[in-house]
Amino acid sequence: IDEIDAVGRARGKNNFSGSNDERENTLNQLLTEMDGFGTNSHVIVLAATNRADVLDKALMRAGRFDRQIFVDLPDIRERKEIFEVHLGPLKKVEGLDTDFLAKQTPGFSGADIANVCNEAALIAARKNKTAVDKQDFLDAVDRIVGGLEKKNKIITPDEKKAIAIHEAGHATVSWMLEHAAPLVKVTIVPRGQSLGAAWYLPEERLIVRPDQMLDEMCATMGGRAAEKVTFNTISTGALSDLEKVTKQARAMVTIYGLNEKLGNVTYYDSSGQNEYNFSKPYSEETAIVIDKEISALIESQYQRAIDILQENKDKLNELADILIEKEVIFKDDLEQIFGKRPFDKNLQEEISL
Repeated sequence: IDEIDAVGRARGKNNFSGSNDERENTLNQLLTEMDGFGTNSHVIVLAATNRADVLDKALMRAGRFDRQIFVDLPDIRERKEIFEVHLGPLKKVEGLDTDFLAKQTPGFSGADIANVCNEAALIAARKNKTAVDKQDFLDAVDRIVGGLEKKNKIITPDEKKAIAIHEAGHATVSWMLEHAAPLVKVTIVPRGQSLGAAWYLPEERLIVRPDQMLDEMCATMGGRAAEKVTFNTISTGALSDLEKVTKQARAMVTIYGLNEKLGNVTYYDSSGQNEYNFSKPYSEETAIVIDKEISALIESQYQRAIDILQENKDKLNELADILIEKEVIFKDDLEQIFGKRPFDKNLQEEISL
């Protein structure tokens, strides 16, 4: 049974939106069939869902589904193996580095990787190549992550300068912070909905410390901070950055208990039982404290980003000028301006372990 949450959703929930008798009857019958008094043997039931949190408790108990297997997104080793499977049918150049491809695709699922291989083959065919090479895979990843390039989009020189400063701000701040994700490339060619984009390779961490989260937030605020430092004004270009940072700050304060004022408290309900229950599990006074703490967190990282960019203003402008000229810059270009990133050495040592 695929998508079992269609029939297996918890009973007694969402009663106010009209009766769900039919679905509950179906679920009751399913529960009876799976572990009733009948002795139907030789039947094995497998089910899949990506919303295990909304399933009925009775459905999940032993005797019905004895074993629950959580299928997570593949890590770097698993991605390498998935790449090797999908690269089999392709005509590829000799010595294609699958480790490199696995590193370039953090957070990709198996289906995404299959899509990357397919897209890379199409790109190579379009260019009349005899084999798929590394660059085709990089273009395919860009296309899947960022969307199609829109080279004919009309952008005024002032807007282009603003976009370049914004993206250079992200790149500069992330370069200067130890726990921010290292940069791969920055582009000001419009793609999909965005006017510019920066690609990073985040470490795949299982546990995140507050200093790591704050560094990430600071790097995200680097775009708006760069606009403030350079033009002494801000624009609407930072919408997605602000959305991301607000989510992170709210998670730090209300979910992970990483805030000193609120202490070791979480308002997160992992059972998913309060899906239709809109009451907040805290008082109005606490709500005010939460809002203030979220705002203070974001503002402190914004100020930190401004300070970093004030110190490196010349390099920021140099980077923006190169961006306007080339439209795409890579890690090597940043190394020429800033020198080697001091934190990469530690990273290399960790990876080689």
